[in-house]
Amino acid sequence: MNTNGFWQSRRVCVTGGAGFLGSVVVDKLRQRGAQDIFVPCIEEYNLVQLESIQSMLDRARPDIIIHLAAQVGGIGANREHPAEFFYNNLLMGVQLIHQAWLRRIEKFVAIGTICAYPKFTPVPFDENNLWDGYPEETNAPYGLAKKMMLVQAQAYRKQYGFNTIFLLPENLYGPGDNFNPSASHVIPALIRKCIEAQEEGQAEVVVWGDGSPTREFLYVDDAAEGILLAAERYNGEQPVNLGSGHEVTIKDLVEMIAHLTGFTGRIVWDPSMPNGQLRRSVSTRRAAEYFGFQACMPFEEGLPRAIEWFRQHRK
Repeated sequence: MNTNGFWQSRRVCVTGGAGFLGSVVVDKLRQRGAQDIFVPCIEEYNLVQLESIQSMLDRARPDIIIHLAAQVGGIGANREHPAEFFYNNLLMGVQLIHQAWLRRIEKFVAIGTICAYPKFTPVPFDENNLWDGYPEETNAPYGLAKKMMLVQAQAYRKQYGFNTIFLLPENLYGPGDNFNPSASHVIPALIRKCIEAQEEGQAEVVVWGDGSPTREFLYVDDAAEGILLAAERYNGEQPVNLGSGHEVTIKDLVEMIAHLTGFTGRIVWDPSMPNGQLRRSVSTRRAAEYFGFQACMPFEEGLPRAIEWFRQHRK
């Protein structure tokens, strides 16, 4: 895809560009004609450290930064590492935006998280409600650390005229996801559980909570498309959701994954473990209005693709 030459003349730095979402963003940049893409590897650049950020920018000399790098995980990882999730994500974002401004970089695309919304936000989540309360406790440190990039973006735009945009993607899923049990989100965690239980002949699978919460999931290719459309077309101060508009209960999700993986045993709910936020689904009005984004992948098609990818790559 060639978008009127937008990317050909620009140097792009994609932090987290080797990861789940980042690798798709990089592929789509190449399809759009980007000639100069710099992806910092974690082994060489620790973006929590100022010296690493400066070294990365010295080497990359970008016109646009797409900041995807983050320390992330599901409810379990957030409960076990709240201090790390807060400190590491905060320092990455704050220092990187400041250094980008110092170097007069043309545009900064900051990727936030749906965890930044208040615990009791009306559904669908509207960007105007982002400051109406405290986030759900299990992931509040992570959500607030990421939301500080929005505060910084708006402050730097107001005082310095620095062009930073802030996007809030829904929970991602798809091929290439992180299936590590200690750090995975709900879909890859359930896929792995059900496939391993089916292969090992286990009679049951234990799932956290009671199955009543709802979630909205965004296919990774759709998320990457939304990010690049925003980079090309949006230059405003307002935060913008990226979502699919498809809300599903965790109970229905588990049943779908069990069916698609061939697991026929019992689903056992563990109500002693946290449910997380009661409902999550976002308004997609701004994304459609501001830069023409609409998710394309039906959940019923994307979920089997994620399962098949795990079957083929797990070993």
